[in-house]
Amino acid sequence: MSACFKSACIKHLAGGGVRSAWVCLLLLSLAMFSAAPALAAGKVNVGDNAWDLAKISLPDLQGKQRTLEEWRGKVILLNLWASWCGPCQYEIPELVEFQQQYADAGLQIIGVGLDEARKLGNVRRSLGINYPTLVAGPGGDSLLAKWGDYRGVVPYTVLIDRDGRIAMIRSGPFDRRSFKYHVLPLLQQKSSVLAGQ
Repeated sequence: MSACFKSACIKHLAGGGVRSAWVCLLLLSLAMFSAAPALAAGKVNVGDNAWDLAKISLPDLQGKQRTLEEWRGKVILLNLWASWCGPCQYEIPELVEFQQQYADAGLQIIGVGLDEARKLGNVRRSLGINYPTLVAGPGGDSLLAKWGDYRGVVPYTVLIDRDGRIAMIRSGPFDRRSFKYHVLPLLQQKSSVLAGQ
């Protein structure tokens, strides 16, 4: 709430009475609705085109700047995680297996770590991560929100098809069942761009 609305609300409440409470409620409602378009503009939904969203450029563990556009035409499983997150570390061995088994079919898993590069590198070495790990840093809440995770829960996974359409958004561990029902069908489809449609 802006300082202007806040001070007006405090003045009306200090005056007391039902009318003052209604005026304060009205001012509070105005403050909330004036912020609503900004919140709605950042909302990410299944069906949105990932290439139309705000561009994200992050360093990988070697310090090279990377963007999602590097993997256009592939089925992208964007997995946001942290080294301190138990469920994140639990799902990583399966993600490693999926990447190894389905890379030739066009799968590209991309990990985005919400932690220091050193800690992410330790997890990468100990769990044998075989896909790119980008570093968002410990303050990655704004990145989570850009991709629709407004609660800041990790692991958080966004599935992007070959044409850039967001096919699935999931909070919590990504498992074999999710892979079977969401990713495998996309790997069997060809890109409409590549097919010339």
